[in-house]
Amino acid sequence: MSFLKEINRRRTFGIISHPDAGKTTLTEKLLLFGGAIQEAGAVKSNKIKKGATSDFMEIERQRGISVATSVLAFEYNGIKINILDTPGHKDFAEDTFRTLTAVDSVIVVIDVAKGVEEQTEKLVEVCRMRNIPMIVFINKMDREGKDAFDLLDEIEQKLGLKVVPLSFPIGMGYDFKGIYNIWEKNINLFSGDNRKDIEETIEISDLSSPELNKLVGEKAANTLREEIELVDGIYPHFNKEDYLNGKQQPVFFGSALNNFGVRELLDCFVDIAPKPRSKNSEERLVKPEEDQFSGFVFKIHANMDPNHRNRLAFIKIVSGEFKRNTPYLHVRLNKKMKFSSPNAFFAEKKEIVDISYPGDIVGLQDTGSFKIGDTLTEGEILNYKGVPSFSPEHFRYINNADPMKAKQLYKGIDQLMDEGVAQLFTLDLNGRKVIGTVGALQYEVIQYRLEHEYGAKCTYENLNVHKACWVETNDKKSTEFKEFLRVKQRFLAKDKQNQLVFLADSMFSLQMTQQKYPNITFHMTSEFE
Repeated sequence: MSFLKEINRRRTFGIISHPDAGKTTLTEKLLLFGGAIQEAGAVKSNKIKKGATSDFMEIERQRGISVATSVLAFEYNGIKINILDTPGHKDFAEDTFRTLTAVDSVIVVIDVAKGVEEQTEKLVEVCRMRNIPMIVFINKMDREGKDAFDLLDEIEQKLGLKVVPLSFPIGMGYDFKGIYNIWEKNINLFSGDNRKDIEETIEISDLSSPELNKLVGEKAANTLREEIELVDGIYPHFNKEDYLNGKQQPVFFGSALNNFGVRELLDCFVDIAPKPRSKNSEERLVKPEEDQFSGFVFKIHANMDPNHRNRLAFIKIVSGEFKRNTPYLHVRLNKKMKFSSPNAFFAEKKEIVDISYPGDIVGLQDTGSFKIGDTLTEGEILNYKGVPSFSPEHFRYINNADPMKAKQLYKGIDQLMDEGVAQLFTLDLNGRKVIGTVGALQYEVIQYRLEHEYGAKCTYENLNVHKACWVETNDKKSTEFKEFLRVKQRFLAKDKQNQLVFLADSMFSLQMTQQKYPNITFHMTSEFE
């Protein structure tokens, strides 16, 4: 198959939502339709020991939540689909924000009963900033929830989206009869049997036909006719160009747990979702169809296989072909590297691939030479933008609880910080280590993984820090900067890249410091070149 054909058949997307909206369940069902798995794992039920395919870390199985983005690839109707299932929990938002730099489009999952929730608003805002095409999937239609029109209004108002329903529910909860697929002009009847892989679909090109009354009953049929008339009157018609430019968002209804409405979503997605898109680097715009290979690291995962203590760097391929055993330039280190076993993913299962194309996600064995945001090319100096480290919200000292395992603890911290799970700061004054995270739940995850993956134990101590700010000055020899270093010595630390960081203990102290030292700049993210 030619290079251009391979690019055109790639679809790389992320699934985002608030926790518990059914994101991981939807991922499972998409895999089921793609024939990638034989039975979907129950995400919540502990009776079934088969966990969700995308939640493969031990702590995820215990908690029933996703704590790391997982990558899954499968084929469907001749299209190669790469899904990035992201954590919904706000404590792991940083992983999700980074993942959004590697996707070409997004599916937003919304719970019919809860509507738009806080975490969804934040994630959608990031997508809107980047003009990422979005499809909305309103989930759990077999439960009682909000009226369809109220939900569509809420999505428009709270998320600032322009919605276009491409399917519409017939009833809801106990009265849920099925879904009318506006996109394909057919009706999908709901039997409530989640063991059935695919529900029966009946072609209905004309809603006024008496056939509809027979299928769903007269009352439901009349309601549907009125509602579809309303949809036609209120909402614009679907325009693929607007969708691809992030100006219009198609909406589907369904119940992922019952396999319902998922095929419609997938069929439409394959049809309209963008193929790999061009990406901005600091130097120029890079197009996928260029001959020269380039890609960037958006995630690092330590211990994908705990027996081998290995680290994998996840690379999103932006342009050209990535070939096994070919030397590529690691731009930041300015050295050539070769990879003998690049992996394609299916959650934790991996296969070695000889050649990968734009849109694909490849895992490279990493001995510590990669950082998040690093670029690989065939020789050109390119730096892809937009994979920042955010200023953490929580800070704690980390202490070694087992003096015999000091080496394991430092190795574990070192590797986990490279994943971007949290950030490590070393105080200038006494060399104590401070861990900063976006969410408090991260501390539990770090503690759990240090013990189970590295055999090291740690304890934490609270530290009163309001914000970590990266310090920048044009003149390190100025008296102002020297005075700042002397006066604020107690609050200064270095991050993992040896950049100077000011740990402000309150908003007030940060503002006073900014006023007192006007020639020093304080940044809230680490990405300032």
